[in-house]
Amino acid sequence: MEFGLFLPVSGRSATRRTLREYAQFAERLGFRQLWAAERLVTPWRIDTTYPYSESGAFIVPPDRPFLESLTVLAFLAGCTEQIKLGVSVLVLPYRHPLHWARVAASIDVLSEGRFTLGVGVGWMREEFEALNAPFAERGRVSDEQLQMLWRGLTEEHCTFEGQHYHFRDIAFYPKGYNRNRLPIWVGGEGSAAQKRAARYGDAWFPYFVHVTPSELAARWENVQRQAETAGRDPSEIELNLNLPIWVTEEPVVQEEGVLRGTPDQLGDAIQRFAELGVRHLALQFMVPYYPERLVHIERFATSVLPHV
Repeated sequence: MEFGLFLPVSGRSATRRTLREYAQFAERLGFRQLWAAERLVTPWRIDTTYPYSESGAFIVPPDRPFLESLTVLAFLAGCTEQIKLGVSVLVLPYRHPLHWARVAASIDVLSEGRFTLGVGVGWMREEFEALNAPFAERGRVSDEQLQMLWRGLTEEHCTFEGQHYHFRDIAFYPKGYNRNRLPIWVGGEGSAAQKRAARYGDAWFPYFVHVTPSELAARWENVQRQAETAGRDPSEIELNLNLPIWVTEEPVVQEEGVLRGTPDQLGDAIQRFAELGVRHLALQFMVPYYPERLVHIERFATSVLPHV
């Protein structure tokens, strides 16, 4: 199993110096990938339930900075040499696909093939309204964008005809570093996301606040069934995962599917996901203060990474 870290792209720690130091710190500790979260607009009032926190409330106040994910990754492509870079996840309906595909391919070239495109359909209705993006049709719009990336941009003369997007006989270079298509990791947890991953993904890449290995296994089996239905080889799709993590000084009562405890407890909990077949685990350390977060990350890296 490989491990990734979420970048501090929001809050007071979202600065040039912090991002550069954090990325190089992660690279030295042996993490394999850095992930930038996505947010373009933060409304002052959010009524939509946030699916990725225990409380259901969005965790970044609207008066805190939130850097644009692809810009951050382009910057870090020049500050690092080995660690991979990814967005978890790019909300596809927020941008025109030819625009984000060009930016993503450019980052992949500048990082010499270290970029991973995590994609999703979004969740915050208020953000869609501010961007004049189609919330009700976000799934269909996202599927069409992925069809475009999967088929429409792979040829020398690129043509695509869809309900929402169409172009004819255009050039699209670069397509990615030494390859014809960017790696696509499909986020989302429900049945629609599983079907999307089965059809278009190189990996299924959900984010769960907590999920037991048995629950994840059942959903993963559905992804594999959907891949067969779509005429794909299920072995071509990886199972990857995003989870929050809490590192404690003393042992705590364990809750299956929640990464909270001492390094020994965390190692045991993570091992169950590794045995299930999770190839990559992206970790979001739930520590509000940046210096303390670095201490937790280093403790995890030195105590857990060598054994999982």
